[in-house]
Amino acid sequence: MKLAKRIGRIQASATMAMAAKAKVLKAEGVEIISFGLGEPDFETANVAAEAGIAAIHAGETRYTPPAGTDELKQAIIQKLKRDNGLDYTKKEIIVSCGAKHTLYNIAQVLFEKGDEVIIPAPYWVTYPDQILLSGASPVIVHTKESDGFLMNPAALKAALTPRTKGIIFNAPSNPTGSIYTTTEYEAFSDILIEADLCIISDEIYEKFLYDGASHTSIATLNPALKAKTIVVNGVSKAYSMTGWRIGYAAGPEDVIQAMTKLQSQSTSNPCSVAQKASAAALNNGEPFVSEMLDAFSERRRFMVETLNKISGISCTLPPGSFYVFANVKDLLGLSHAKGVLKNTLDLATFLLEEGGVTTIPGEAFGAPGYLRLSFAASKDVLKRGLEKIQNALAQLS
Repeated sequence: MKLAKRIGRIQASATMAMAAKAKVLKAEGVEIISFGLGEPDFETANVAAEAGIAAIHAGETRYTPPAGTDELKQAIIQKLKRDNGLDYTKKEIIVSCGAKHTLYNIAQVLFEKGDEVIIPAPYWVTYPDQILLSGASPVIVHTKESDGFLMNPAALKAALTPRTKGIIFNAPSNPTGSIYTTTEYEAFSDILIEADLCIISDEIYEKFLYDGASHTSIATLNPALKAKTIVVNGVSKAYSMTGWRIGYAAGPEDVIQAMTKLQSQSTSNPCSVAQKASAAALNNGEPFVSEMLDAFSERRRFMVETLNKISGISCTLPPGSFYVFANVKDLLGLSHAKGVLKNTLDLATFLLEEGGVTTIPGEAFGAPGYLRLSFAASKDVLKRGLEKIQNALAQLS
């Protein structure tokens, strides 16, 4: 059959592709340590799991409204007010099948052929492809490690054109862990208010902050920015509920209702049981978040300190998320038994095949010369994996 042209515009997820290669090696009996997928190793927050089990026993397994239950919407409203100082009504909230699904819906209802969407790099691998699927064009704004991988106002202004329809902010960032402070967001304020665009603020990692860092949602700066902003979040990371597939958006009513219309003709409602569990997580899950964050903070320091002891690798402590974005440019050009490391894709493949460790190459994030490594694993797993990396790299010349 002849495939639609739109599918040829996008690539398969690099994180999923690396995970698939790792599964093949595992099936062959090779021990694989995964620093690849963005998934906490903690079991789902107990308060959420118990609520999900109770929902099944209570028979709450039927269709719900396409945009989510009133109970979960109310929990989201309370969360946004409590944690972010943002006020929304139920008509300004939609629940979807994960934050990735939420972002897809946004792109489909807002963007079309001829539009441009600004995406700072390094970026989460899915952003450009979702924009391409909508028919619009991603405009990549590259940032520097020396600037904390943060876009500056001058770069934003230079990227704006009459075709600019949107911009995506992701803070804390996947893959860099970088965050924008209130002051840094304020520096963009006048430019964004003046421009005819929408702001997509992906805040899925907002709970993962270290060393006293705090989270700012750009929608809180002033009413004019809030009116342009769609806040995206979910329960997958903070409550270790990746498989439950619940994400949500809060934003202008007309956009949310358009997303609801689209969802009613695509997936319909998210899982009813997962919605019940998510409401419990948002209402009562903070003790779990604190416990996980304490563990992640220690792991973050251990991974960064260990990586910086390996010749050819350097990285800074990320202020947020649960990734280290390591500079490996000094390793490129080195040789091993099967060839030369021409890029970080080669390096990631080498570390998987020769070292038994999955990492994600920087090319996937629009940042060649870097590797993303997740520290969402036990300290013992981190130690074994980092030793494997060091042993593999010792083969290079």
